[in-house]
Amino acid sequence: MAITAPRGTQDFLPEQTADWQILEAKIRQICSLYGFGEIRTPMFESTELFLRGIGETTDVVTKEMYTFNDRGGRSMTLRPENTASVVRAFLEHKLYGEQKVHKFYYMGPMFRHDRPQAGRYRQFTQFGVEEIGSKDPAVDAEIIAMAFQLFRELGLTDLVLHLNSVGCPKCRPVYRQKLLDFFADKRDQLCEDCNERLEKNPLRVLDCKEDGEKMMQMGVPLITDNLCDDCRDHFQKVQAYLTSIGIPFELDPRLVRGLDYYTNTAFEIMYAPLGAQSTVCGGGRYDGLIEEVGGPSTPGIGFAIGMERLLLTLKEQGLLPPVEKKQPVFIVALGDEARAKAFCIQQALRENGIYAEIDLMGRSMKGQMKSANKMDAEYTVIIGEDELANHTAQIRNMATKEQISVPLDGIVAYMETHKKG
Repeated sequence: MAITAPRGTQDFLPEQTADWQILEAKIRQICSLYGFGEIRTPMFESTELFLRGIGETTDVVTKEMYTFNDRGGRSMTLRPENTASVVRAFLEHKLYGEQKVHKFYYMGPMFRHDRPQAGRYRQFTQFGVEEIGSKDPAVDAEIIAMAFQLFRELGLTDLVLHLNSVGCPKCRPVYRQKLLDFFADKRDQLCEDCNERLEKNPLRVLDCKEDGEKMMQMGVPLITDNLCDDCRDHFQKVQAYLTSIGIPFELDPRLVRGLDYYTNTAFEIMYAPLGAQSTVCGGGRYDGLIEEVGGPSTPGIGFAIGMERLLLTLKEQGLLPPVEKKQPVFIVALGDEARAKAFCIQQALRENGIYAEIDLMGRSMKGQMKSANKMDAEYTVIIGEDELANHTAQIRNMATKEQISVPLDGIVAYMETHKKG
């Protein structure tokens, strides 16, 4: 039986990776504009990092992590997300000692044992940013603007920003108790998952896909009605910044981050044409996270984008530009001596920045010309016995069919002058 890729993973062949490279180039361009530098973290970390950094009660930790013991008996986990890893690197390298705002971005594989579906895989790729060191509401608006600019430059224009505030350790406990009091005599109306969440993280009850709308109709208390003065001021300033730069938003009181270290701004960007699965970006402020994993109290905010889903969306909407096909110089060689010479010319062309190929399948001249056509060669260089004797080659323009004789030692110079791409 043939061995296949594990369920929930996929191979990307050269025709597909060309699309990835287009997206990655656009991401790097936008990150550069906003002053973000790339960070690369290990693909596995100590399991404790994710238990503390994501939270032991989350679905990610309880149901989805790939965890294993290494040969030293240490519990390791393939990273299910990258914020915790970035924070660990921030602390390990003592970047908190630098009095400045740190701007990081990353692109790389994450791993979750989830049910595979369109655009979602067990090994998936995330692009994300983390901005650490400032509590200024302008930072919140900045990274939202960054995501919007990326999407708009990719051609996604029908975007909706859902925005909420989840308060802070000062006002959230009061709100948490209000939720518990509200649901005290209504637990029989909640699904099994929500009853479990109510015990561990009551805020996450509002995010229930099954009962969320019903709760709103029941008159559940809203976090935005229970913010302290500082949180209310922060949230109003974020909205003012977004309005000033023309980013429309909808206030969404059901949008929550149920972990204690999440504070203030929470947001998601929706792309309406996707329908039910319309979220293309999610993020929030996590002013308590760095302290949670053992560092000094340091504010931070970030977002993440699933790149497979984004590529699928771009493809479905016809927004991926055609990949520009490179046209080689194809060297047709007849006989062993000519082939040896062709190999040297091919290398000389490449070392001078010119894409070149020779036949590697032992084909006849007719077969080699077919290969040249199949590769959409711009020029062919033909070397046979007569050409070798005269120290020349025949160069054919494949578009015009014009053919001239050029000295063997003049082929590179000729191509530097005449070849377009």
